Amino acid sequence: MIELEGVPELIDPVMVAAFEGWNDAGDAASGAVAHLDREWKGEVFAALDAEDYYDFQVNRPTVWLDNGVRKITWPTTRLSVVRIGGANPRDLVLVRGIEPSMRWRSFCNELLGFAHELGVEMVVILGALLGDTPHTRPVPVSGVTSDPDLARTMHLEETKYEGPTGIVGILQEACTHAGVPAVSLWAAVPHYVSQPPNPKATLALLNRLEDLLDLRIPLGELPEDARAWQLGVDQLAAEDSEVAEYVQTLEEARDTADLPEASGDAIAREFERYLRRRDPGAEPGPGGAAGDGSYLRDTSSGRTRPPRRAADPDREPDPESGPGQEPGGDDAAGPAEPPRP
Repeated sequence: MIELEGVPELIDPVMVAAFEGWNDAGDAASGAVAHLDREWKGEVFAALDAEDYYDFQVNRPTVWLDNGVRKITWPTTRLSVVRIGGANPRDLVLVRGIEPSMRWRSFCNELLGFAHELGVEMVVILGALLGDTPHTRPVPVSGVTSDPDLARTMHLEETKYEGPTGIVGILQEACTHAGVPAVSLWAAVPHYVSQPPNPKATLALLNRLEDLLDLRIPLGELPEDARAWQLGVDQLAAEDSEVAEYVQTLEEARDTADLPEASGDAIAREFERYLRRRDPGAEPGPGGAAGDGSYLRDTSSGRTRPPRRAADPDREPDPESGPGQEPGGDDAAGPAEPPRP
């Protein structure tokens, strides 16, 4: 039985989850949730029993000293809550852990139990995969869901992926079957520079989360870390002519694929995002973030609801867009590789 003593009643809560391991290339997804927890000073209120879900020969516990006393930290998944202040406060339930070694269905059911008790209205799961994407270009982030209605109202892609999956895919399906709206955001990490951390991919996930939830995330030093990371990879690539040539090939393929996207509407959307991040009080226009699939507040009930938008009969979905991998959309530069274990 789940007991949540000491947890206050939450305001329009959204659960944001990320898991280290197979679905976390470059530690980009877990790094994003860690950033939210750090910037908003999250308070841990629950942890799953490590004995139930982890193989300690795969995920080793660590021993450390606390004022001369030896203590053990067990690999597990922890839940914390943060409150976003301002004129319209709301709460995020942050789930940060390690992909479990066993009993995935029970693992997901336990997380959904917390979501139910806390009144969570939507679950957003962050992931990162390895792909044929150049480090010099903006990080592609795909937003996918298994819910056709949610895909339509929030302008996401309905996942068509078939094949091996990780805990991100399993949790999304569990949410769908439980009737909980769920979205996965996937960042594509260059496969030739996959070692963590990857602050540029973490920053891209947070920017997309801002747009999805219509909130402003304090980024701290992350933009500067992302610039330093790219400069460092630039220097490494310049020292190897084969790598430099390969990166140039990826750049050309990416730029060619992105040309159709350089439309007036796309430029207007990016400009509105830029203005909104400069001025958090600015009202987004008709194509802005609040009208671009984010959850809106229902002032009559105090709860959130998906935005209602009339379907455009002249707009046909592009069957070729999207990675075709777990996130449901191909990287524009080419087919994405599945994340490495």
